[in-house]
Amino acid sequence: MMDPRDIDTSVPVVVLKMHHGSLGIARSLGRLGIAVHGLTGALDQPSALSRYWNGRHAFDVDQATSPQTLDCLCELSDKLGRRALLIAVSDATSLFVAENAMHLRERFMFPEISPELVRRLISKKEMCGLVGELDIATAETRFPQCRADVLAFLDDAVFPVMVKGIHGVRLYARAKSMMAIARNAAELLDIYDRWEDPASPNLMLQEYIPGGDDTVWMFNGYFNAQSECVVGWTGRKLRQTPVAMGSTSLGLCTHNEEVSSITRRFMQRIGYRGILDIGYRYDARDGQYKVLDVNPRIGSTFRLFVDANGLDVVRTLYLDMTGQPVPGQVSAEGRKWVVEDGDIETFYKTWRKGELGILAWLLSFRGVREAAYFARDDMQPFHAVSQIFLQTLWRRILRQMRLALPTSLRGAPRVRP
Repeated sequence: MMDPRDIDTSVPVVVLKMHHGSLGIARSLGRLGIAVHGLTGALDQPSALSRYWNGRHAFDVDQATSPQTLDCLCELSDKLGRRALLIAVSDATSLFVAENAMHLRERFMFPEISPELVRRLISKKEMCGLVGELDIATAETRFPQCRADVLAFLDDAVFPVMVKGIHGVRLYARAKSMMAIARNAAELLDIYDRWEDPASPNLMLQEYIPGGDDTVWMFNGYFNAQSECVVGWTGRKLRQTPVAMGSTSLGLCTHNEEVSSITRRFMQRIGYRGILDIGYRYDARDGQYKVLDVNPRIGSTFRLFVDANGLDVVRTLYLDMTGQPVPGQVSAEGRKWVVEDGDIETFYKTWRKGELGILAWLLSFRGVREAAYFARDDMQPFHAVSQIFLQTLWRRILRQMRLALPTSLRGAPRVRP
């Protein structure tokens, strides 16, 4: 296990946004005695309540302009009194750091990547073009520019079809969803008409690769200034939220040499630096692992990938960027990690469909070494997320009870003040 006494922990860390992945960063580095500061638009959100945040700073980076964020970081840098390690945790913050590297590098350290490369990786359209240039397998994808293009696509479409956003954040802001599965032409046209912005097309149509959640593979690693893979792990999604098309709710760390080799060659060829989170889907029809998403940043699932010595990608980043030796990577084979509220949601939906029984669900937690919120040395985030979950569950129960009543007894719907 990594010993804090062997590490120079004097460099503080600034995390640009708080969510359950950021909570993992605070705990991972905070347990070593490193001062971790985070920006958040909501100081009462569960992830912001960890005892391992040395500083919680009220600033919503998602709503701010780049100049406003730069001003905030400069003020924070002055308070810290020394150069800090800056960690981006979203596509938008990754691009912000890349685009503003010249202004940030005097006050912060971070792996420097060209803005052009970041843009190509976070745009699914640009990413598809990039992997095509490098002859890396990916799902067949179309990018319609108008409804007529969708109608033309239907001439030879094979259903089901995945509908995604080229930029997922834009789609979520418009449709409150990241993707959908269209099972026929009528469903596809309905989704397109409701979700697309004709003035600025953002939807893509992608072939559906058959298989369960466990066909989705992940690579989590860190690449140094020479684009060499310092550490790298692979794993599978056992379940995800939303079901069949979301983020990991239960994951398993297990070695996959082919996924690892594809990723290392890919990153070496494009000159990538820093933490990487990349997803694949295994296509049993042709035996290929096909790239789904490339995230040029730390992923929210990174604490699935922790070796027997306690090494993960964020600790590797810290050691490498502060000029300290990185210990050799040890196997993390068989480690599991769970997102508590997300996995309960997934279980409920699959249980209702008769696809997962309660005993099988409970037995699937064998090997879980860590959860997104629960930690014996840091319980407040878990208490907060449990309270939110129970409140949401109670509202659903009341709504179902009301719907079960005869129409004449339901009364007028309550209007929130």
